[in-house]
Formats: sequence, structure tokens, C-alpha cells
Amino acid sequence: MNQEELQVMAFEIILHSGTARTEIHEAFAAMRNKDFNTAESKLEVSNAEILKAHHAQTKLLQNYASGIEIKIEIIMVHAQDHLMTTMTLLEVAKEMLELRKEIS
Repeated sequence: MNQEELQVMAFEIILHSGTARTEIHEAFAAMRNKDFNTAESKLEVSNAEILKAHHAQTKLLQNYASGIEIKIEIIMVHAQDHLMTTMTLLEVAKEMLELRKEIS
């Protein structure tokens, strides 16, 4: 895998996890307004975006597992960090949604 292909995969992960993060923050805003249907919808969109990022990550892992040498660059480290923190944020947002529903 060449440097350009690796960078494209990294940016794909960053793009989708960034979109997911935006949706999560919009869900938080909807939760504050007690608009739980919108919040749920935003979290579903976020989950779909995370899956897209995860597919790019999986392609990379499959290449590595098949013996293709991959030289990790800082952009890929950033992409992985971005994805993992967004996945954690989604888990927290889902839990917060349920708690806010119970309180209302």
C-alpha cells in the first residue's frame, strides 16, 4: 500500500467520523430541547457514518492481515484517534438520551 492510498483511507476515516461527531453534537442540542425523536434520528445517522469509517478501517486491517506492508503515518494515528473518540462519544450520547427520556 503506497503513501497516497494510506492517506486517502485516513481522510475517509476522518471525514466520516467527523460527520458522525457533528450529528452527535446536534443530537445533544435536540436532547436539551427535549426533542427526543430528532436526537434519536441524529444518533442513527451518526452510527451510519461511524460504520462507513469503520469499513475504511477494516479494509486497512484486511490489507495488513494479508501481508501487505503498511507504514503508519501520523495522519492515520490521528484518524484512528478521531474514530475511537467519536465511537465513545456516541455510546455516551445514547446513554444520555435514555437518561434524559427518563427524567422528562
